[in-house]
Amino acid sequence: MDLNTNKPYVLYVAEIIYLEVSKIKLDTPNISSNDAIERFIETKRYEEISSGKFHDNWFKELKNNNFIDHKTGEKIPEETLRLLQIQRDITIKQLINFPRLNYTKSSYPLEISQRSFDHLWRMCESYELWCKETKQSIKLVLNIVS
Repeated sequence: MDLNTNKPYVLYVAEIIYLEVSKIKLDTPNISSNDAIERFIETKRYEEISSGKFHDNWFKELKNNNFIDHKTGEKIPEETLRLLQIQRDITIKQLINFPRLNYTKSSYPLEISQRSFDHLWRMCESYELWCKETKQSIKLVLNIVS
């Protein structure tokens, strides 16, 4: 059986997040995946994704290319573009950027920052599941999915 390893467009941002978190984990010996995700929240890439700038720049690039995928040469369906717009909107809402939101006198995060962490975790989990499904486990560093 020949598996299709063409990544769905909705996984593009998940892959970027996963690779950035993986780099943090690989660069810092003995760090947990949780801590790597928390460190990712403090990066410029997180800021770009959480503000919507990542998707905005991507949409601008796609529009300039008449919505033709430069890898496949095929036009990206309007339904896919609508899904990416929904992904952008949800990502902005889930990754609200508030500096160091913790309860007073503890290190427990407030619900808003926990929501950001949970969203990033799910994005990384989705990417890992796709990698496992398409037999690309060599790319997996975080081992979120057992």
